[in-house]
Amino acid sequence: MTTLRFALAQANFCVGDIAGNAARIIELARQARDRDGADVVVFPELAVTGYPPEDLLFRPGLHRRVRAAMEGIARAVTDIHLVVGYPELDGSALYNSAAVLHGGTVVANYRKQRLPNYSVFDEKRYFQEGDAAVVVDIAGVRVGLSICEDIWSPDTASQAAAAGAEVICNINASPYHVGKAAERTEAVTRAAQAAHCPVLYVNTIGGQDELIFDGGSFALDADGTIAALAPVFDETLLLVELERGAAGWTPRGALAAQPEVEAAVYQALVLGIGDYVRKNRFNGCVLGLSGGIDSALTLALAVDALGGAAITAVSMPSRYTADMSIDDAREEAHLLGCAFHVVPIERPVGAFTETLAGLIDVDRGVTPQNIQARSRGVILMAISNATGAIVLATGNKSEMAVGYATLYGDMAGGFAPLKDIPKTLVYRLAEWRNRQGVVIPPRVIERPPTAELAPDQKDTDSLPPYEVLDPILERYIERDMTPREIAAEGYDAETVRRVAGMVDRNEYKRRQAAPGVRITKRAFGRDRRFPITSRYNEDPLPR
Repeated sequence: MTTLRFALAQANFCVGDIAGNAARIIELARQARDRDGADVVVFPELAVTGYPPEDLLFRPGLHRRVRAAMEGIARAVTDIHLVVGYPELDGSALYNSAAVLHGGTVVANYRKQRLPNYSVFDEKRYFQEGDAAVVVDIAGVRVGLSICEDIWSPDTASQAAAAGAEVICNINASPYHVGKAAERTEAVTRAAQAAHCPVLYVNTIGGQDELIFDGGSFALDADGTIAALAPVFDETLLLVELERGAAGWTPRGALAAQPEVEAAVYQALVLGIGDYVRKNRFNGCVLGLSGGIDSALTLALAVDALGGAAITAVSMPSRYTADMSIDDAREEAHLLGCAFHVVPIERPVGAFTETLAGLIDVDRGVTPQNIQARSRGVILMAISNATGAIVLATGNKSEMAVGYATLYGDMAGGFAPLKDIPKTLVYRLAEWRNRQGVVIPPRVIERPPTAELAPDQKDTDSLPPYEVLDPILERYIERDMTPREIAAEGYDAETVRRVAGMVDRNEYKRRQAAPGVRITKRAFGRDRRFPITSRYNEDPLPR
């Protein structure tokens, strides 16, 4: 055979929906066969269960369903080869495996050898390592199998080549963060060059709690040149034609354009909101629309994810809310075609203040500000209870990092789209969205940020300017730099000390925050697991 056509099925599976995932695998396999003439259809890592299934893997019932699903897939599509990722239970041992199905049976099975156990990955909690290369003959082509982390170690690619592989097929559930696509290409290039053969790389897409899978499946030739590339954040079948030449097999396919950083992050957030709402069967979203940039961006994202009819925006003014805040919120809701309500909070704030007056000094410190924020949280949660819509919290990563947020107030909600978005990136995303068509009133972007919980309040009353704060946070949180190291880069030592202290003191708030979309290498949540109770102070700056 001089050509072999692969379809890389970049598909969106739902964790735990084994019957639904199996049906989708069958549907896509038949589509690739009948419409595209594929000889081989390749599905992502753990496609049958969705990724990551986490402690569902401890459920015996899950494995009974997986076995039934695999048998059903094998029976349903018998005349082409399928490569399907699934959890394989062998006695008491569990493996992250890839099965090759053909003719109604399993003709080859590979067990993942490299189990990631860092960052968001926890695979050694569940799986045992495989220990051997697997190469399967598909219509005269020797195809080596590989799963995700395997391809980041060139020696596993070399092992497959030594076992006779002419092409390596690598299935993935590789989560997105900014810059991840370049990291993948670099890693797979090293593997292709080590094995001296092409690599076909298929990745899943979709939102799973905090994680976003962006797709971007591709094929590299033996020297690491990209020969085919799928779009990101979209379900697709990437067709890759393998052609035999004098030097071996060469892949060919379409090359999709890749988005700029802001466009990619925006698409990731839209996908994350849409999948969280749909997969958890909420009836839409409700959010507080303050007239500030965070809630404005959140509203635009939610409408782009689900449509205006599914979104309710609520302005909840207090005595400190400027008229322009209400006007700008109303204008944005109109531009985006979503429901909009104005619900003043003076009466509930007054009721809380009167109730508490005999117990505490209600005017002390941040108490009156937090009463306002919590009154808004109560209103939004009541709407959620009555409608089945999920409350979207609108806080950003900069605020979450330093605790500039109110527990059970503006932190109230079931999902926080901007939880991993620094404030300076919030502005860039808002500006990018408006270049696609203005939906955020320009005044919202231009005015100084304010919580409007006190007279003439500005964020800079409590925080350094965001253009100063965000680089310090990025170094402290994402790069694990010490305050001393950060100050050595030219940042004011007292500011660094203050910011680091705020981050450390507010772990207890973040632990209670809603999940949100991960777009950096170190998001709050499963990425960064610091103790709440701790007196550790690393490399303190001298005073």
